[in-house]
Amino acid sequence: MGLISRLKEQDQELTKASRKIAEVILADPDWAISSAIAGVAKRAGVSEPSVNRFCHALGCRGFPDFKVQLAQELAHSQYGQEARMTRAVDADDDIEQVIDKIFDTTHASLEASQAVCDAQTVEQAVDLLTQARAIVFYGLGASGSVAIDAQHKFLRFDIPVIAHIDNLNQRMTAAGLGSQDVAVCISYTGRTLAMVEVAAIAKNAGAAVIGITNALSPLAHECDLVLPVDGAENTDLYTPMTSRIDHLVLVDILATGFALKRRGRLQSSFKQATEVLKATRSPQKTE
Repeated sequence: MGLISRLKEQDQELTKASRKIAEVILADPDWAISSAIAGVAKRAGVSEPSVNRFCHALGCRGFPDFKVQLAQELAHSQYGQEARMTRAVDADDDIEQVIDKIFDTTHASLEASQAVCDAQTVEQAVDLLTQARAIVFYGLGASGSVAIDAQHKFLRFDIPVIAHIDNLNQRMTAAGLGSQDVAVCISYTGRTLAMVEVAAIAKNAGAAVIGITNALSPLAHECDLVLPVDGAENTDLYTPMTSRIDHLVLVDILATGFALKRRGRLQSSFKQATEVLKATRSPQKTE
């Protein structure tokens, strides 16, 4: 049973404070998933701890997890005859509403991803990357642009890195990896068969496989480590928007962790990259 159905059926069993929270959420679930806990508490006339207790009573880990589960439910439902472009945008919204909603849903998605981002797992991923002989980023479709961005971030480091966004190249390079290499597979849904197969090929070849994907997906099952992105976009209908931002942020975290871990060895690489790039820029004008 979904969260909305549970809230409706359990209405009489809820405490007074929880009933107020439920009423606010049922009245405008889209608003709830794009709001901070303080906003929900204020609208319901209760305290922030009451909202947290409400979420835990529903089996959620907290308010961010509650929003993720609620958003997932909304993303796979239909309102009227048209599916929503995102979990918050309606077909008749004007551009000002679109601006507000895209920013709000992006903020909410990042907050949810941060809530499930485990520091120990990130540390293990950074350790694998800093010890690698070579790093290969894999992505298809919208995730391909994230893989290319990751290649750009890691090019400044002193380890060979490349991104592959063509499936034939992915399969061939994955088969050629070894025990000292790291493959990073990027997929929002984790259900793209081609990417699942690439992860399995890389793993069978002996490489360590890091997944940036849904934690419960088939791709995650093939990975040694998973950095979860468990948002609520329905990518069967529209290209990923907020989830792509989540992926890019996780790439930035990995790149920054890499730089901090090997900062003593990277100064010459950074200096060389800076010198090479100088020739591509026009002189700065001075008044």
